[in-house]
Amino acid sequence: MSSEQEETGVQGPVPPSAPEAAGNAKRTQRRARKAAAARAARAGQVAGSQAAGGGAARSWAGLTTLTQIRLGGVRLTRVRRSRIFLFLAILGPGVVAANAGNDAAGIATYASAGSQFIYRTLFFMVLVTVALVLVQEMAVRLGTYTGKGLAALIREQFSLRFTALALGCVLLANTGLVVSEFAGIGAAFGLLGVSRYIIIPIAAVAIWALVLFGSYRYAERIFLVMSLAFLAYPIAAILGHPDWSQVGLNLAVPHFEYSKAYLLLGVALIGTTVSPYMQLYAAAGVVDKGADPADYPRARIDAIAGALFACIISITIIIATAAAIGGTGPLTSASEAARALKPVAGPAAEGLFALGLIGASALAGAIVPLSSSYAISEAVGVERSVSRRFTEARLFLGLFTVQVIIGASLALTHINLISLLIGTQVLQGIVTPVILVYILILTNRRSVLGKAVNKPVFRVVASICVVGISAMSLLLLGSTILGFFGIG
Repeated sequence: MSSEQEETGVQGPVPPSAPEAAGNAKRTQRRARKAAAARAARAGQVAGSQAAGGGAARSWAGLTTLTQIRLGGVRLTRVRRSRIFLFLAILGPGVVAANAGNDAAGIATYASAGSQFIYRTLFFMVLVTVALVLVQEMAVRLGTYTGKGLAALIREQFSLRFTALALGCVLLANTGLVVSEFAGIGAAFGLLGVSRYIIIPIAAVAIWALVLFGSYRYAERIFLVMSLAFLAYPIAAILGHPDWSQVGLNLAVPHFEYSKAYLLLGVALIGTTVSPYMQLYAAAGVVDKGADPADYPRARIDAIAGALFACIISITIIIATAAAIGGTGPLTSASEAARALKPVAGPAAEGLFALGLIGASALAGAIVPLSSSYAISEAVGVERSVSRRFTEARLFLGLFTVQVIIGASLALTHINLISLLIGTQVLQGIVTPVILVYILILTNRRSVLGKAVNKPVFRVVASICVVGISAMSLLLLGSTILGFFGIG
C-alpha cells in the first residue's frame, strides 16, 4: 500500500477470497439463467398472445415482468392492473427494513418525543424522513448494481482498519438493539398479563427456529401484518383532536431547542429512523434475492415506499401521543405509550398496542441479528443466506444464534425498559454517521456503480444530510464527555 493510501485508509479493490469468489460465480450464473429463462418465457408468451390478437400481445408483453427462481425453474408472475397486486409483488427488503425501525425502541422514542416536546420535533422528523429515503435508496442501489452487500463493498474498497471500524460500530449498536427487541416483546406480553420470564425464551426459540428452518420469509410477512396494528396511530392522531394549526406550523417551520434533552432525543430519533442495520439488511436482502440492475426500478420503489410509510407512521405516533399526554415529560412505561391509542380502541388500547409491539419487535428481533450476520459474513467472504442450511452457512447462522441468545438473556435481567429502549437509539444515532459516510463514498464512486453513481444534485443533498447527522452526533458526544468533567 502506498504512503498516500496508508494516510487516507483507502486502498484499491481487495481480491475476493476463494469461498466468496465461488459464491459470486454461483450468483452470476443464477442471474444469467434467470435472465435467459425470463426472456425465453416472455418471448413465448408474446408470440402466443400475438396469435390470439394484437391487444392480447400488448397486454402480456407489458405486464409479465416479475420473475422468481425456484430450483432452477422459472415462475412468471403476471402483474394485474390492481395496485394491491403490484404492492404485494414489490414488497421486499426495503419495506421490511424500514418498517422494522418502528420497533419497541422506535415506538418508545417517538412516543417520548410527543410526551416530552409535544409537536416540537415534527419538522426535525421531516428532515429525518428525507435522509431515510436517500439512504435507503443508496443502499438498495449498491446491492442491485454490484450484487454485493455493504460489508463486502467496504472490505473491498477500504483498508482493513476501516472495515474493522465499520463492523465494530455495527456489532456494538446491534447488540444493544437485540436486547431491546426482546425486552419489547416481554413488555408487550406484560400488558396482556403474561410474564416476560416465560415469553422471552419462547420468543427467542421461535424466531431462531423460523430463520434456521427455512420459514423465515413467511414469518417476515406475518410479523409485518401484525405490526400493521400501528396503522391505528394515524387514526388516533385524528380522533385525538390535536391542535392542527400547531401540527401544521411545526411540520412546516423549523423549530429546534438548544437543550441537551432535545439534542439527546434528536439523536435518538435519527438512530431509530436511520438505523445502520436497516441499510445493511436492505442491501444484503436484494442481493440474497438475486436482484440485478434490471430489478433496480422495483427495488427503488420498494425502498422509497417503505421509508415514507414508516416515517408517516412515526410522525403520527408523535402527534397522537402529544394529543393524549403531551407536556407530561419523558415517557416512563409502555402503558403510557398505549394511552395514545385510546381514541381508537378505548379500553382495548393496551391490547392493540401490545399486538403491534409484538409484531414489530419480533420482526426487528430477527432482522437486527441477521444484519450483523450478513455484515460479518460478507466481510469474511463466506456463504450467507437465510435459505442455506446450518452446515452450509455455519458462520452466518452461528452469529445469528449467538446474538439471539445474548439478546434474550440480557432482556431477562432487571433493566428499566424505557431507559434501555431510548438509550439504544441514542447509541444507534452516534454510530449511524459512520455507516452513512461509507454509503455516501461508495455511491459516489464510478468504479463501484458505473453509470448508476450519484448524480450531482443527489450527491449534494445526500452530503448535507450526512454532515447534519454527523454534527448532531458529535455535539451529543461532546456534551456527554464534558458532562463527565462537570462542564456544560
